[in-house]
Amino acid sequence: MKKTASLLGIAVLGGMLTLGGYKVFLEKPQVVIERTVEPALKTVQANYTTTGNFATSTPTSFTEAAEKTVHAVVHVKNTAIRTQTNPYAEYFFGRGNGTRKYEQVGTGSGVIITPDGYIVTNNHVIDNATELEITLNNQKKYKATLVGTDPGNDIALLKIDADEDLPSIPFANSDAVKIGEWVLAVGNPYNLTSTVTAGIVSAKGRDLKGNGNITDSFIQTDAAVNPGNSGGALVNTRGELVGINTAISSKTGSFVGYSFAVPSNIAKKVIEDLMEFGSVQEVVLGITYNRAKEINGEGVQISSVTSDGGAKKAGLKSGDIIVKVNHVKISKFSDLAGQLKAKRPGEFVDITVNRDGENLVKKVKLSIKSSYVSSSYGLELRDLTKKEKKALGIDFGVKIKSEAAKGNGESSIEGFIITRINNKKVSSASQVAKFLDAKKNYRVKIEMLNLKGKLVQYYIQ
Repeated sequence: MKKTASLLGIAVLGGMLTLGGYKVFLEKPQVVIERTVEPALKTVQANYTTTGNFATSTPTSFTEAAEKTVHAVVHVKNTAIRTQTNPYAEYFFGRGNGTRKYEQVGTGSGVIITPDGYIVTNNHVIDNATELEITLNNQKKYKATLVGTDPGNDIALLKIDADEDLPSIPFANSDAVKIGEWVLAVGNPYNLTSTVTAGIVSAKGRDLKGNGNITDSFIQTDAAVNPGNSGGALVNTRGELVGINTAISSKTGSFVGYSFAVPSNIAKKVIEDLMEFGSVQEVVLGITYNRAKEINGEGVQISSVTSDGGAKKAGLKSGDIIVKVNHVKISKFSDLAGQLKAKRPGEFVDITVNRDGENLVKKVKLSIKSSYVSSSYGLELRDLTKKEKKALGIDFGVKIKSEAAKGNGESSIEGFIITRINNKKVSSASQVAKFLDAKKNYRVKIEMLNLKGKLVQYYIQ
């Protein structure tokens, strides 16, 4: 029995060894491929109801807007005469021998806003120009005259006289522009005439921190804007003007993804003021606020109510948080500043404030801001009127309305007209006050017309 079991075990073992040898040495390996069969796709009817004509809508086209606007955007050439002094030549060869004059040429863009030749551009495009030349899209050239400037909003108004009606761009309501909306930037970057780029509105009411010289309520876009685009048009897909391209945020000087435009509502109001008054009529709400305690996203909190505006009479109080101007939401100070810059003196606005958790609407009459104060030097300044400019034979200048520390006789400068600071023309009381208060520790040359109309010079440290 044991012998039979042993033989059976040997036989089984032998069979296993034979089968293993066959598998290893004789049988070819097999590759097994597993396939996943996708089920056939079925077309089903979605359960929804269409509203409007979305089924027949076409992709956004920029061709119509480009065609409408490209002929109304011009090339602006600014020629300025500069003076350079070589102190060594002055010393060795006598006074006046080290001085030379030379031409400096700058270029930018402008937008024709009326068929009779009014053109809006940036103030920095034409600043200190001795000659301005406009080139139309059809290559016709015209000499331009300067109607007026507003350095605070970086806007300037020019005029050319053509023998025909010119193509122009109508203004849009920039308050109605929405974030994400398509826009086109039209201008002349790097002297490449009639260039159109596309982007979207990235943000509104943008405040460029640290830039106190120009408006703090920009429209931000990602449409490519480069040197030469300044003063050009930012338009919507209907070919309407929503902004004036003004600045880029860049470490290289070229476009890196962000550009900024003065909203059309502000530009339009500035232009109307320059045409009618020769200077910008700024408004006063009659409040102060603490920017250091700005409530981002929630509104602007009133620190105090002053007597120079309509806020006190309307019932606004310290601690109120302004959340709306008319129907426009106010999230931060730049929103409020943008709304006020587009308003006129004497205009009524509905100010919605949050007071102890309750929203109240107050109707406020806006007053004109007639003067600006340089607290560092105790000077109250104001813009010259059109009549004063005509009488003096100048198109620039800022008047010293009062002087806190009055001297006697010739030492008083009350009533003097500041014409230049460091050889640069001035025309904005707001800008002069800001400059004087922000002045660092260096010497400043101020040129003024005294009460007799004689040019005098002062140096301040």
